[in-house]
Amino acid sequence: MRRRAADFRRPVRRRFPSWIWVLLGVFSIAGLFLFVVHHNQNEDRVAQPALETNTRIEQVAREDLNFTQEILRATSFSRQLAEQVTLAKAYVIIAKEHNNLHLAWQLSSKIRSCQLLLSKSAMRGEPITLEEAEPIIKSLSSLIFKAQDAHYDVATTIMTMKSHIQALEDRANAATVQSTVFGQLAAEALPKSLHCLNVKLTADWLVKPRLQEIANEKRNSPRLVDNNLYHFCIFSDNVLATSVVVNSSVSNAEHPKQLVFHIMTNGINYGAMQAWFLGNDFKGSTIEVQNIEELAWLNASYAPIVKQLLNPDSRAYYFGGFQDSNTESKFQNPKYLSLLNHLRFYIPQIYPQLEKVVFLDDDVVVQKDLTPLFSLDLHGNVNGAVETCLEAFHRYYKYLNFSNSVISSKIDPQACGWAFGMNVFDLIAWRKANVTARYHFWQEQNADGTLWKLGTLPPALLTFYGLTEPLDRRWHVLGLGYDLNIDNRLIESAAVIHFNGNMKPWLRLAIGRYRPLWERYVNQSHPYIRECVTS
Repeated sequence: MRRRAADFRRPVRRRFPSWIWVLLGVFSIAGLFLFVVHHNQNEDRVAQPALETNTRIEQVAREDLNFTQEILRATSFSRQLAEQVTLAKAYVIIAKEHNNLHLAWQLSSKIRSCQLLLSKSAMRGEPITLEEAEPIIKSLSSLIFKAQDAHYDVATTIMTMKSHIQALEDRANAATVQSTVFGQLAAEALPKSLHCLNVKLTADWLVKPRLQEIANEKRNSPRLVDNNLYHFCIFSDNVLATSVVVNSSVSNAEHPKQLVFHIMTNGINYGAMQAWFLGNDFKGSTIEVQNIEELAWLNASYAPIVKQLLNPDSRAYYFGGFQDSNTESKFQNPKYLSLLNHLRFYIPQIYPQLEKVVFLDDDVVVQKDLTPLFSLDLHGNVNGAVETCLEAFHRYYKYLNFSNSVISSKIDPQACGWAFGMNVFDLIAWRKANVTARYHFWQEQNADGTLWKLGTLPPALLTFYGLTEPLDRRWHVLGLGYDLNIDNRLIESAAVIHFNGNMKPWLRLAIGRYRPLWERYVNQSHPYIRECVTS
């Protein structure tokens, strides 16, 4: 007489607590559930039009069986097989570790038989019968008993599975760290296409004296200090990125000829930047390009950040590893510690005759007219910025070390953070509050790097604490350099979108969904762009 379904389960379960079976069953059921869902989604695609009548009959038959419910039903053969497969897989690993390769091969063979039978049942839409299940359950039960007799007991199984889980977690963590490092390197490296563009533009600057004559003539333009115009500051060593910022600004401005752009770059890229902006028209706007090395007053005796960059201990802290003593440190880390990045704290000194400016990072795209920013009432504050504390991790305590009494005694840890990248600065209020001196104070306090690590936002949060006016969120939408799920409506309504993060739009690792928002402002018709970038 044939044994009932329950009889085949008892020998396997005799040595295992019920919670082990529940745990293993959940994993097996989840896997089979995904298979069934995938199978059901593809049923209609494989039906042939010529067999329409037969397809309808098959679909009716399959509707009689819900395979998901079948696999969850405690007395079904499908569930027994799924449980046996899960347990057998664990014993395959254990057998291999004990060098019992023959047993591992036998278990793997039976596992494949079980999976084939389950697949057939799902495909035909009929439950597994006793005649089909009995030989596989009996043979697999026998092998599992054999594994148990080889002292692969519950404790061994649990310890082995725990060790494998730990090993997988370690590998996953290592891969995450490695991915982060590689992503950072990719974000900081200059792509070959941009290097090509810089080389061609620098060559133009050197071999075309007329460009240098035009640049000298424009140095003293009265428009550069006319406070009736709209002044924008961009500090960057990336020609193409800066060009996109300027082009997007003038393209969306109602009166582009009233816009003045003050671009500051380093000595390496000065010639390329000048050649590009002198050789292209940006709807009649005024563009000034300056070289940071010409700011003689920006030295170690005045600016703590310069002193820190020249200090050997600080160089080791920030850069690590071997450092070339012949290379100035301000050129070694363009992302965090270049003086270009810290120039935003010296805007009143760089432009002493200006009263209000809008600061733009080089990884933003302007989508609307920004001139209304200049008429906003900052209520006596220095900095107008969009706050970022809709999420808890953008509070001050996430950026700064509040265990230090210098910070905790002066700053509220729950204060709301804000974004750099699109900021309105009232330079009259700045000079009155002597904000640059506040920045110097905090930089000196952080000489040992204990108050914050890298970047300009932490010192800015301290420097502009109590001096920041929150702006409407639509002025500045962030995250396009790391967040794949920004609402399209939010992007469309934004005046400025910011590609903050490692996935910059000029890199191959850029998020494809957002890249066109940046590329539309690249001058694709320029011969150098076609030669270096587009190709």
